[in-house]
Amino acid sequence: MTKARPFLAAVLAPTLLCVGAAAALPASKDAAPVVGTRLATGMSYVSAVRMAHQRNAADNKRMLMVFEVAGDPTLPLYESRDDGDSWRQIGHLADQAHDGSPHWSLHWQPHLSELPRASGDLPAGTLLLAANSIERNDDKRITAQDMQLYTSADAGKTWHYRSSIVKGAGQPSDRLNGGVWEPYIVILDDGRMVAFYSSERHKREGFNQLLAHKVSSDGGRTWGEEVFDVALPGGVDRPGMAVVERLPSGDYAMVFENIDNTDGPRSGQVHIKFSRDGLAWNASDRGIGLETASGAWPSACPMIRWMPGETEDGVLLVAAQRAGGGGDVAGRTLYRNDTGGRGPWWETVAPVQKRTGNGHAGWTQVLLPRADGKLLHVTSSSSAATPDVEADNEILYASAPLALNRYEAEDAARSGSAQIEDKTASAGRRVRVAGVDDARLTFPLRIGKAGTRRLQVRFNDIGLGGTPQVEVNGQPARMIGAVDGSGWRMAQFDAAFRAGDNQVIVRNPAQALDYDYLQIDPVTP
Repeated sequence: MTKARPFLAAVLAPTLLCVGAAAALPASKDAAPVVGTRLATGMSYVSAVRMAHQRNAADNKRMLMVFEVAGDPTLPLYESRDDGDSWRQIGHLADQAHDGSPHWSLHWQPHLSELPRASGDLPAGTLLLAANSIERNDDKRITAQDMQLYTSADAGKTWHYRSSIVKGAGQPSDRLNGGVWEPYIVILDDGRMVAFYSSERHKREGFNQLLAHKVSSDGGRTWGEEVFDVALPGGVDRPGMAVVERLPSGDYAMVFENIDNTDGPRSGQVHIKFSRDGLAWNASDRGIGLETASGAWPSACPMIRWMPGETEDGVLLVAAQRAGGGGDVAGRTLYRNDTGGRGPWWETVAPVQKRTGNGHAGWTQVLLPRADGKLLHVTSSSSAATPDVEADNEILYASAPLALNRYEAEDAARSGSAQIEDKTASAGRRVRVAGVDDARLTFPLRIGKAGTRRLQVRFNDIGLGGTPQVEVNGQPARMIGAVDGSGWRMAQFDAAFRAGDNQVIVRNPAQALDYDYLQIDPVTP
């Protein structure tokens, strides 16, 4: 085996296609400040791994990251030795399977991971890169895809071609193209390797695009037969961009976008489905659409991570490019769920606050929890000067704690209310609740431990005076006080919660009030 070839001299024309996603996005909130450190020019599709199984203990906790750069036929490789606080480029990854042909480029949809256990003849700690190598003819049209697997046995210093997982053909814009896209690798408990991907090779069978996987029992040298995971006939649905996360229960959760080829009202909505073994997914099941109690939903290009939480289900955290149903269309919030993915989702402010402007801004993201309680978040953002030019996108990163005890008013079930855009609110929106008896916000919450909690409600009396009323499971909460002043104020309450499911109702029957969020603090002594 040989080392990875050096940077290829041939430079391809910038790729401006966004497979399975809308071509343009509204620039909502673009006047709001952008938050995050600029790393480099990078179009999209960021992937990172934190090493934890290396033979050399000094390499553990190092991070590696790759992403697409328009016009670059290779993938730039970056390293962090301080848990994502800073990064430096250490090389490029180039196609090794096509004899240096200038027509092929290892350029699209990279996924980095690390073997937590041996797989075939690959020991634990082996680094994996799955990525799509693309062939273009002399006219720069895409003619073929070769979804490849590379391995590194020295913590990312050198990389070696391992195999081709699946091959496709055709220009993405062609009606009957047979493209394959978006690899994602999972290692089962027994060491078998599973490669999930999107496939357009079954259009003549009535599947506009479907999700599938192949299994390798020899560490990715060879691959078994294709198995469908999400396959919806009719030529309309385009499930794509599957990401699979192992849960503490032993089950697996898959999130994916479901693009509607007719551009229906829920095109792009992120769905979730579950598997006991990571292999059987019931291909005809479209899963559960992620949605808040108020009807907002994340859209396109999902990423999922499990984090510890108050309950045994922990917290499922999902990033998406944009949102529908009243959600943050700029994709500046993450969606979380602490009921095993089967109840309402809540938005939380993302560490990186990106710009929109084009169809690749925010197209795949990195979510890596840190030991200090912060979340490392990396995504692509449009540039200030040319927000509509995908080739000018930039990679932004930031680490910050998430307010997982905060429940945005705009995500609660609502009656007698209206959502309003507001840059002074925590997630860019507030809810005005009318001053009538049946107007209210309802927060369905799951609590891990019974006891008294301190509730804080951020509100604005909009010049009419008054404070909110709060009920927990039908009982009035005891008001401790409210911070006086103009603009946003904070009302505090104490209330008894039971372990498990609870319902909090916030209302103001005497006069209208605006609400930002409800915060539930830990059990008080």
